[in-house]
Amino acid sequence: MAENFVITIARGFGSGGKEIAHAVAKKLGVKCYEHSILTLASHLSGVDRSLFAEADEKLLKPSFIHTLKETLSPHPEAHFVSNDQLFSYEAQIIKGLAASESCVIVGKAADFVLKDFENVFSFYIEAPRDFCLENVMRKMDVTEDEAHKLISDTDKYRAEFYKYVTGGNYWTNPVNYDMTLNTKKVGKENCVKVIANYVNMMMEGK
Repeated sequence: MAENFVITIARGFGSGGKEIAHAVAKKLGVKCYEHSILTLASHLSGVDRSLFAEADEKLLKPSFIHTLKETLSPHPEAHFVSNDQLFSYEAQIIKGLAASESCVIVGKAADFVLKDFENVFSFYIEAPRDFCLENVMRKMDVTEDEAHKLISDTDKYRAEFYKYVTGGNYWTNPVNYDMTLNTKKVGKENCVKVIANYVNMMMEGK
């Protein structure tokens, strides 16, 4: 029986999911991986992190693949020839982390990547639009219209990304997760407690 555990956090933009993920990691004494996965994937692939990050953001745009290939330095392992290979580097990192340590992983369809691993606990964090709007406007110093667009565009991208890499599953499908939490109703601090308590309870039963 594996002793490591992994918590995956999917989140709607502005819901506070990222903050909750980092707080859960701190409470449980483990690392939280989000943007650092890009750095690790960059090391694995030999591709400059800035290019890798740009590719990650434009994963669903096939026209960008050709552009990226044109700009890559001639590294023996740097062969981004398809959308699948772009994602495969991140998937390798995620699986490597799950096999070696307990951690929290934010986004990257990690619940799907780790579907065959033991002790993986997946959560989806969401909140009503008014709650997300307030968070985005405050944290990013944007207007309400700009916040609406940021939320819509980001959530659309995340949904399309998830559908693409999973072969058709949908991002908000409750069956994908152990639990879905509404931060407006539950509160961020209570979300942290619920997730930590759930994981501790499940691990104690192993």
